[in-house]
Amino acid sequence: MADVLSQNEIDSLLAALSSGELDADDLAESDEKVAKNYDFKRPAKFSKEHLRTLEIIFEHYGRLLSTNLPVYLRKNIQVNVMSSEACTFMEFSNALANPALLAIVNFQPLGGNIILELAANLGFAMIDRMLGGQGDAMEKTRDFSEIERTIIDKILVVCVQLLREPWINVVEVTPILERIETNPQFAQIIAPSEMIAIVTLNIKIGDVEGLMNICLPYFTLENVMDKLNTKFWFASMKENSDETYYENIESIIKKVSMPIKAVLGKSSITVNDFVNLQVGDIIKLNSKIDTEMDVYVGNIKKFKSLPGTSRDGYAVRVTTVLREEG
Repeated sequence: MADVLSQNEIDSLLAALSSGELDADDLAESDEKVAKNYDFKRPAKFSKEHLRTLEIIFEHYGRLLSTNLPVYLRKNIQVNVMSSEACTFMEFSNALANPALLAIVNFQPLGGNIILELAANLGFAMIDRMLGGQGDAMEKTRDFSEIERTIIDKILVVCVQLLREPWINVVEVTPILERIETNPQFAQIIAPSEMIAIVTLNIKIGDVEGLMNICLPYFTLENVMDKLNTKFWFASMKENSDETYYENIESIIKKVSMPIKAVLGKSSITVNDFVNLQVGDIIKLNSKIDTEMDVYVGNIKKFKSLPGTSRDGYAVRVTTVLREEG
């Protein structure tokens, strides 16, 4: 209810208007209250602070994608965060194309699932690269075959595992890829009216460009909503020491697979001799049995070794480590 003015207040107000101390137009504007409509079907569960923090998290995630996916696709990848917004799950699902590439992710230990939606053209470009192609997208959109879904599953598992590090300052998650759906009707993880946050990433693989949408239901993030603010985020960030940083880098490098080959010797023969080679034929090499062999790591000569056997297989014993001259 509006406040009721006393007679003295009314007289003072009239006197101020008569003397010009108070303008009637200013008085009308000051009394006017701007009302904001509230939609009970779309409660504001995600504030601007929450959405900004999610953008920071997925900016980190985008950097991880751009540095890890080229290992599998052997192509330059650029990722950047385009936007973040809150809407209902119905609005998100109605905007999905059919077929779509939807990764249903169990976001343990948080309750419920999240969805990674990858543009179909990016999916076909990844499949083409993994099969030895140039990474071109298909001109006509079609559904993914079982073989193609199996191939893209390997990439999506990598994308899901990369979610761990960006969320470490909020909660230690163990995301698991439950399944891949291509029909949006089979990806109903929550009620249509439930609120979700959507973070959109723009991904460019060579000349192919498309979007990845991450659907984050409020139901899933409810227990950590208090931590989704920039104040908590920066307060919880810990600067790693150089020693820890080097240890992490070393542990990652140790897991990298490298091809190693030992060259027993070389020889030149005619095409006719090569075509007529039979089991038991002897090829004369340019090296002796007691000379050291060259061992290559990739295409770089790194070791000298002697041939031998280990149990039932052939082996070499490293005798010299070749170091680059500084």
